[in-house]
Amino acid sequence: MNGKKYIGAHVSASGGVQNTPLAAAAIGAKAFALFTGFSNRWSSKPISKETAEQFKERCEANGFTASQILPHDNFLINLGSPDKAKLAMSRKSFLEEMQRCEALGLTMLNFHPGSHLNELSEEECLDRIAESINITLDQTSGVTAVLESTAGQGSNLGWRFEHLARIIEGVEDKTRVGVCVDTCHSHSAGYDLKSEEGYKKTWEEFDSIIGRSYLKALHLNDNKRDLGSRIDRHELIGKGSLGEEFFIRLVNDPRFDNMPLILETPDPENWASEISWLYSQIK
Repeated sequence: MNGKKYIGAHVSASGGVQNTPLAAAAIGAKAFALFTGFSNRWSSKPISKETAEQFKERCEANGFTASQILPHDNFLINLGSPDKAKLAMSRKSFLEEMQRCEALGLTMLNFHPGSHLNELSEEECLDRIAESINITLDQTSGVTAVLESTAGQGSNLGWRFEHLARIIEGVEDKTRVGVCVDTCHSHSAGYDLKSEEGYKKTWEEFDSIIGRSYLKALHLNDNKRDLGSRIDRHELIGKGSLGEEFFIRLVNDPRFDNMPLILETPDPENWASEISWLYSQIK
């Protein structure tokens, strides 16, 4: 496959997931993210056969393949929870998320790794996350678990590449695990993506610590805070501490061809213009 950039945004599933391909196409997106259920509830209805068929038809009609779509799980899930009841609820909910992806014919599920809540060591929590992934992969097929890099707020793990590598090491089926780097999160976590030298070093570290083959997607967000702030605050493209030059460098970098590049910037009204501007910068 020739190199191509697939830029899009996390679109609303208002009225049903079958509407997301239409919402993405309407803003000029070549990729998109979505919630397949509620973003703030433990459980959502299974995907009906009718909804799945309509979703697939609309994806095909608008030129979206599964490799351009990055669903996100709900925000309650903590696969590394130190609380047995919450861990069980998280694992059940994550399985349901994977099953909805299966029903829609999707091949990836993006999620925040988990938090130790100051009640487990980092290592114990990372191993618990890997165990949670293994339990879920054993009961599903065809969907890759995509770990998102985090900003490192509170007790959230996944902000160091070493955390992500540790989880991947514990996953039995390495063909079904990957990483989505969020540009705002990783910059806040201390990875200098802004300077040319820092950008080069960050991706060299990713390759040596995690491995290029595990990179499945990027979240394209500028950063309201500064390098190393450990705070997660997304900003409009070019309006934050990363700046326009960073995004121009990124969209011209061939290592990010053929994967979803997803905006989660704070104003959905701007997505069409941000997508258009990013495409206009490709040389």
